[in-house]
Amino acid sequence: MGIVVSQSFKNIISTYIGFAIGAINTMFLYTNFMSDTYFGLVGFVLSAAYVMMPLAAFGVYNTLVKFYSQFKTRTSLNSFLTLMLFLPLAVIIPISIIGFLGYDTIAGFLATENTEIKHYLWHILIVAGALAYFEVFYAWVKVHLQTVYGNFMKEVFHRFGTMILLFALYLDFIQVDQFILGLVVVYILRMLAMMLYAFSVHLPVLTFKKINNLTSVLKYSLLIILAGLIATQLLDIDKVMLGKYLHVSNIAYYNVAVFIATVIAVPQRAMHQILLPMSAKYLNDKDIDSLADLYKRSSLNLFIVGGLIFLLIVLNINQLYYIIADEYRAGLYVAILISISKLYDTLLGSNNAILFNSDYYRIVLVLGIAIVVLMVLLNVILIPKYGLNGAALATFIAVCLYNTAKVYFVYKGFKILPFTQKTLKTAMVLIVMVFVFYFWDFWFHPLLNIALKSIVITSVFTIVVYKLKLSDDISTMLHKVLKKQ
Repeated sequence: MGIVVSQSFKNIISTYIGFAIGAINTMFLYTNFMSDTYFGLVGFVLSAAYVMMPLAAFGVYNTLVKFYSQFKTRTSLNSFLTLMLFLPLAVIIPISIIGFLGYDTIAGFLATENTEIKHYLWHILIVAGALAYFEVFYAWVKVHLQTVYGNFMKEVFHRFGTMILLFALYLDFIQVDQFILGLVVVYILRMLAMMLYAFSVHLPVLTFKKINNLTSVLKYSLLIILAGLIATQLLDIDKVMLGKYLHVSNIAYYNVAVFIATVIAVPQRAMHQILLPMSAKYLNDKDIDSLADLYKRSSLNLFIVGGLIFLLIVLNINQLYYIIADEYRAGLYVAILISISKLYDTLLGSNNAILFNSDYYRIVLVLGIAIVVLMVLLNVILIPKYGLNGAALATFIAVCLYNTAKVYFVYKGFKILPFTQKTLKTAMVLIVMVFVFYFWDFWFHPLLNIALKSIVITSVFTIVVYKLKLSDDISTMLHKVLKKQ
């Protein structure tokens, strides 16, 4: 357990560092150093690449982790690893050929409203390939219980590289076209650095022999492609569709709003690393009581922590947009809607960890495909009518339906729910605090106003949580902190 705790702590630290750098880039450097049109273009290129990544990777990053330990001989293991190295090329090469032959047609379709997009199709394809192989090499070291370097590269490296490029743009060392090309280089360098580290941990020995359970490996890879596509579609398809229906500058406004809301998901990402193996253990042991307890506790604790971050965002949102350029205020309601959907995500607790380790995984994949189709249709209907808010509403509806369905499947399979009476009490506290604090601000500078108001909100919320004993885990932690004072 020592190595798990140690690496989890280091991974959480690097995640927060990366998120802090990303916040500076997204909310201040991009908005001041680059026009909203080009910021939107950058957002479109990266979102399109992330949408393509699961397909380009052929699900290898999860398949490698799942099947690695099943190969006991050196020959079978080397054959498996060789397959994992070359399998993504089975998708990347055909996509590249299609892109080359049909460049004008594809670019023309994507550039309906924004002709600038036509010039960056190859940038999208190359970044998608770099993202795919980065995940492959990261999985390569995960199976050796080496995650710290990979997590740092995943969370920090590209954001720091982006910051350097933004300052270079501001100082006129480069132009916007060179900036976007520089981003492509950053993602390639990140992939190469991960490859060198992966090969230093375990140098591949190319062995082209058939592996025994090839059918199972390929079936699982196809399922992971679907899972990855669903996840990225829910995160990024709205930005891609905004680029088709609205001026590309709107993607910049949307990007900032979504980034603000995504802060709510950071604790959930950190806790998921722990919830996944614990849920798997309880399922394998058929210990449903412990599984139910973990489900409820994780849901409640994440709801409380995520609820505090939600309050800090929503109750400071007006002042926060005074700090950013005026045109970005168009994304204010987007930030609120996406924040609510992220708060709903926290309520699920260990739900994903349970589903990913149970037989209901395939059903949820089918459901996920239906939700993505619904989301695309909603975007087609709502973006032309409501613009940015339409894209946010489409995402909100799709996420809420998807989350509700996942809660249903866990209940159907295991007769457990994540909600308790304390969940309802926490929700009531959040609602009351929104109504009490949303309509007033201090009369100071926005930054000082946000700082002071955040201190008041955090203090009041913490006291209420402690006094009402909404969470035994959080109350115990607060009690230990207070005893040390």
